[in-house]
Amino acid sequence: MTRRRGRVRAALLGLCLLGGLLGGAQARTVKIISADTLELRQVDDQELVIITGDVELRVDDDVVRARRVEFNRTRRTLTLIGAASYRSARDGQNLSGENLVVELGQEQVTGEDVLISDSQLEIRGQEIERIPGQLRATGGYFTTCARCGRTPNDFAFRAERLLLYPGDRLVAYRAQLLLADVPVLFLPVLVLPLNDRERQPRLEVGRDAVDGYTVQADLPFSIGSSTLGTTLLRYYQNRDPSLGLGVSLRSYAPLPWVDRVNLYALANPRPVGSSGYDLDLNFGVRGRVPLELALRDLDYTLGVTRSDIGRSDTDPQRGVTNVTFGAKVDYPLYTAEFNYVNRFGPEPTTALGAPLKLPEVTVDPKVYTNGNLSADFRVSAGRYTGASNPLSRSASAQGVNITTERIEEQHSLAYTARPWQNADLSLSNTFTGRYYGTGARTVQLNLGATLTQRFNTTNTFSVGAGYLRTEGTSPLAFDALYGRTLSAPLSVTLSTVPVRDVTFGVSYSRDLFLKAEQQPPASFTLNVNRSPLSLNASSTVDLYARELKTFSYSATLSNTTGNSSLPLSPTGTAGRVKAAPRPQWPSTLALSAQGGYDQTTGPRPFTVSATVNGDVRTNNFTVSVTHNVSTPVINEARVNYSLSRTSDTVLNPLTLSGTERLLPPSGQIIGDASLTWRGRYRLSTAHSLYLTRPAGATSNGTLSVSAGTVQGSATNWNVTYGGPYDLVRGGFTQPTLSGSLGATRPGQSLALGATLNTPGLDQPRTELTRASLDASWQFGSRAALSGRGTYARTRSGTFPDDRATDTLTLDPLRLSVGLGRSGQPPGAYLSGSLRQTFTWVDGVRQNPAPLSPVLGLTIDRCCWALQAEADLGLRRYRVAVGLPGQSFYPLFDLTGDGLNVPLINP
Repeated sequence: MTRRRGRVRAALLGLCLLGGLLGGAQARTVKIISADTLELRQVDDQELVIITGDVELRVDDDVVRARRVEFNRTRRTLTLIGAASYRSARDGQNLSGENLVVELGQEQVTGEDVLISDSQLEIRGQEIERIPGQLRATGGYFTTCARCGRTPNDFAFRAERLLLYPGDRLVAYRAQLLLADVPVLFLPVLVLPLNDRERQPRLEVGRDAVDGYTVQADLPFSIGSSTLGTTLLRYYQNRDPSLGLGVSLRSYAPLPWVDRVNLYALANPRPVGSSGYDLDLNFGVRGRVPLELALRDLDYTLGVTRSDIGRSDTDPQRGVTNVTFGAKVDYPLYTAEFNYVNRFGPEPTTALGAPLKLPEVTVDPKVYTNGNLSADFRVSAGRYTGASNPLSRSASAQGVNITTERIEEQHSLAYTARPWQNADLSLSNTFTGRYYGTGARTVQLNLGATLTQRFNTTNTFSVGAGYLRTEGTSPLAFDALYGRTLSAPLSVTLSTVPVRDVTFGVSYSRDLFLKAEQQPPASFTLNVNRSPLSLNASSTVDLYARELKTFSYSATLSNTTGNSSLPLSPTGTAGRVKAAPRPQWPSTLALSAQGGYDQTTGPRPFTVSATVNGDVRTNNFTVSVTHNVSTPVINEARVNYSLSRTSDTVLNPLTLSGTERLLPPSGQIIGDASLTWRGRYRLSTAHSLYLTRPAGATSNGTLSVSAGTVQGSATNWNVTYGGPYDLVRGGFTQPTLSGSLGATRPGQSLALGATLNTPGLDQPRTELTRASLDASWQFGSRAALSGRGTYARTRSGTFPDDRATDTLTLDPLRLSVGLGRSGQPPGAYLSGSLRQTFTWVDGVRQNPAPLSPVLGLTIDRCCWALQAEADLGLRRYRVAVGLPGQSFYPLFDLTGDGLNVPLINP
């Protein structure tokens, strides 16, 4: 039996391509993941594949599990015999039931006694039918409480017929409302909105100083099994007329050859002082039309838009309706497109941003290839209205916009060949020509030829020739060509390796239509990568004037540069050639220099540096100097160092690193240094000082010293002292002492910070200027305490008559407690929070007010939730309710001004 099953599993691997045998553009890929036996049958001219055992199939991304599956290859159906399950990856739904039938062509699933569950709902039905974007059930029972695990469910519904649109809404006919599985209410039709808040029912009643009483109502509806919509009702007491009406709907495959229809239309009364309606319209259709011999269906889209609501009477877009239509078809020899873009309404008084196509037809033949020759053509023709090209006098004379016909032809030709050994020849021709009904034309032509010869693998020599021509003036601005181009460049490029580890290159181009003094310069490159020297140099030379245009170089002397290699024998292996002795260079020293020259600016700054390396990579010392040759003056002198103790890296690992920069032109010295012990504790200093104090300044810059732990640990602290420093008077002018402490534990966190002003040359007091606390503490799974507070002191006036202003902000201080049975998640939460700011001036509290805590109660029943909030300071009381997939919706809001019910009076 084991051997037999092994043969069956081997055969199943070959059937992973079952989807490819289905045929047709709508075929779905079916893969067998696991099974025990496989049997092929021929019944009534139908091919059946019987799969039994612990069967698992993948239908695209969907998962099918059953004990027995009958696959009808003729009808393209999967019949799951007995108990089975179907997992929809797109909708995130699990269907489990008896005798499920999967229609592969229509992506449809039917079955009996089916249970459907997803992240929000659980639905049971005597008969279930699932099609893309919709699920239908008869004799159904559904609830959002199933995932809570409570028995019985808090609330549920039983209905004769259900229509579920995943992520949108659920429609039930002849439904009963069940509380704790007890019927309490009968409803002929029930619509339960799911995720999308914009598609939920809404009723808002208000009063406006201009419009008077206003009513806005959005009422969802459904037509058949493919159309969902919302009726939009608007009422304004003082407008003429007072009533507005609209609709927003989406329809899925309502007609043959139509995949999707979207419609939003609202006729809204115009503002007070005007009569009539403003119209907003957004209509879209997308579909496919099957055509014989086409590689795929003809795709088309239609869109009609108009937006008047909110526009002024002088807005140029008012009353404008935009229409777009596009269709595309793909045949074996060519692809064709039809585009129509137009606007209806007042004539435009300004230049159009995008051209109108009235219409446009494009034919794009497939690329033709024959050996090394390839050709690609594209032709489009149409009538266009667009902004006039300001470079065309005749077009500008007709106004800001112009209408004309246009034919555009594009082609690209390419040919490659090898005329002889180690030679490559490539020819190319690209062309774009546009011809207009006004008699104008534009041409873009690019011809090119390149011949490359290789010598000894590493040496190449190539010559190239080209011809570029751009001319003509378009009457339309959207395809205008700016400038005229006429060029015929001839180029020569040489790249060679004259000796080992050395490369040299030169390139030169000459344009036959340019004068000698206008020709581009020749470029030269040199690279040396042989230990101990690494050199990169490049230059450009004007051959006509015999002048050096630019020159740059970078050189390094170090025994780690370069990688000499032995020459290869004809067989491809390293030849036994004795390598030349390498120059000796100390392993601890590296010297580098870089600089250059520019004809317009003169010599570039010259930088020389020296690096001394220790026995390990972490130990190094670098000194560099940058000299401005043109001035001449030293721009910068820099020292970088990094030192690590290596005698005992476990018991005493010390690391010292720092940077020091001297800028002679500004007389500034900038630097930092740090000493780290065991990668945890760090002592550091930083400074930015002017050697000569700037005029009007009271200090030469800043200087600080800090000690603490390295950031990133669970417990970290840091203390910093410093501030502005005066070299003339020899002390800090306004120093501060600041510290921070942070600690994190499971369920606990603490962050403390404080800043203290200390006496200095310009600061006589010692006082706390800022302090902050941010902490949270969780007590098991039932209680939590958290708080964030900030204290700050500022002064106004002149010492000693200045005044202190102290501010304490609590934002927030919160305590929450969970209520419920032991061993179960809390079903309710009590919380109290305080958000308040206290201010004192010279110790006297300003605008004293009592504490204003906010008390809250949250009841969480998984499938529904209730929130109540009492703001004792504002004397405001609010209650809101929430359902799965929805945010909390306020039921009422009680304040000192009265009661506000958002459903009636938002």
